[in-house]
Amino acid sequence: MTGPRTARLLFAVGAGGIGLVFVLAVLRLPGFGQPHHPYGARAVAAAVAQHTANAVGSVTFDQRGFDTMGEEFILFAAALAALLLLRQLRSEEEAAGQRHDYGPEDVFAGVRLMGFVMLPVTLLVGGYVVVHGAISPGGGFQGGVVLATGLHLAYLAGDFRTLERLRPLPVLDVTEAMGAATYTIVGFAALASGAGFLANVLPHGRLTDLMSSGTVPLLNVAVGAEVGSAVVLILAKFLEQALTKDRRAEA
Repeated sequence: MTGPRTARLLFAVGAGGIGLVFVLAVLRLPGFGQPHHPYGARAVAAAVAQHTANAVGSVTFDQRGFDTMGEEFILFAAALAALLLLRQLRSEEEAAGQRHDYGPEDVFAGVRLMGFVMLPVTLLVGGYVVVHGAISPGGGFQGGVVLATGLHLAYLAGDFRTLERLRPLPVLDVTEAMGAATYTIVGFAALASGAGFLANVLPHGRLTDLMSSGTVPLLNVAVGAEVGSAVVLILAKFLEQALTKDRRAEA
């Protein structure tokens, strides 16, 4: 077993290496007020050529779509691992007839009211960020996280049963899988058309129009569905575990 001294030594070596790389990276940054890095100008030019008004979205899906797919499947694997590892805990709880029917304590009535008022607004904003990711700041990853965390206002403003009614986990299981599958299907569809994997092969409209970026809006929706569902599933399992622990401690 690794002793405390060895662990501290390994940490010092790792932290020193990371610190050195960070310092070297900072020293190579352009001076304040100097022209931007050439990559920025090239990325913007490529985004305009590909009819994607949001340059960040163009980089994410047009120029490095395969990397984005890997990031998406990392989250998919994390959600799957949480479901598998914590499923037994939920089975034991259901066998014992335990139910979670409480939420955060000492929450003022005004805070609860504001939480329920902001819940639909937050979900609307999350959906807007996903759908408009090709033409304005945002996208599938950002909007998916907004959707998932906004949904949990139901727990903060209400209780666990309210949250359970608003997030059917079996449906989210399917939605997460469909989001990940859709991203891959779009990539293979591009191959079938004779282009590269995940190439933007759909027709382009007028720049800045909602459907002006070919496959990018479709990929944003796929990522938003996968990310939002995955975050909800992960939070659901950890929240159930925390509440079960509290109930057992109270008993």
